Amino acid sequence: MDTTNDSMVSEFVLTGLSNSWEMRRFLLWFSAVFYMGIILGNLFIVLTVITDSCLHSPMYFLLANLSLLDLGLSSTTVPKTIFDLFTDCNIISFPKCMTQIFFIHITGGGEMVLLIAMASDWYTAICKPLHYLTIMSPQMCVSLVVAAWVVGIIHAVFQFVFVINLPFCGPNEVDNFYCDFPRVIKLACVDTYKLEFIIIANSGFISMVTFFSLIISYILYLHFVWKHSSGDLSKAFVTLSAHISVVILFFMPCMFLYVGPFPTTSLDKYLFIVDSAITPVLNPAIYTLRNKDMRVAMRRLCKWIMGPHGISK
Repeated sequence: MDTTNDSMVSEFVLTGLSNSWEMRRFLLWFSAVFYMGIILGNLFIVLTVITDSCLHSPMYFLLANLSLLDLGLSSTTVPKTIFDLFTDCNIISFPKCMTQIFFIHITGGGEMVLLIAMASDWYTAICKPLHYLTIMSPQMCVSLVVAAWVVGIIHAVFQFVFVINLPFCGPNEVDNFYCDFPRVIKLACVDTYKLEFIIIANSGFISMVTFFSLIISYILYLHFVWKHSSGDLSKAFVTLSAHISVVILFFMPCMFLYVGPFPTTSLDKYLFIVDSAITPVLNPAIYTLRNKDMRVAMRRLCKWIMGPHGISK
């Protein structure tokens, strides 16, 4: 089907998050501050891992790629949201809307796979330390990152090919601040029940499998620690708490959106703020600021950037 000829809608109107001027001003500052934190935090992690030889290990390699995915996921939606809040122009063209949907699912699907890879790396380091370097070889790490991107692309393309061919010939108001499948396909001029089922089976299945795989890995880790520490799980729970928080914050909105019938309330667009703005800010704090080696490496990089004394060292 030729999308250009069949689609009478050339642009969509994003209704945004609120019509209140005070709320819009708050959301503008909130989005701008958090996006600045996302850029600085995640790019600083990538730069630190690249430049510091002490961090050339599987864990930090995967962490740097997670930062890139966080940055990509946020950059797909947050800059457009900031622009719309600042200019009060909530229009997005049809091609840009489709592009936004595509990249949201590439980066989102890739991040799910990478979180599993990071959990596997962590589990191997704790439970099989003698075999760690053999299992998590450089080739394996590169393969895991490539697999994350490939799965993300396949996941996005599988759904996108159905949506791009839908005829949009009527209403063009998207009740959200970004374009995504649940809201956009409801504007199509045909019955989309079967398409909704395909998207739920795809996105919902990936979200559920990834979430429960991570939970199982945490349970296995706790079981291992319990067996080798005389039942003392206090330190393990402290270590796990931050990781579990990130997993819950990332997957709860995804499962709300894609597991079961598409939502008809406005709650989903507020939940997506967690994935697009809050989680990408928390990830650098959780995975780096609580890590001694990363803190030391960041201080070395800051000294190198800020002054000649750091350079001389």
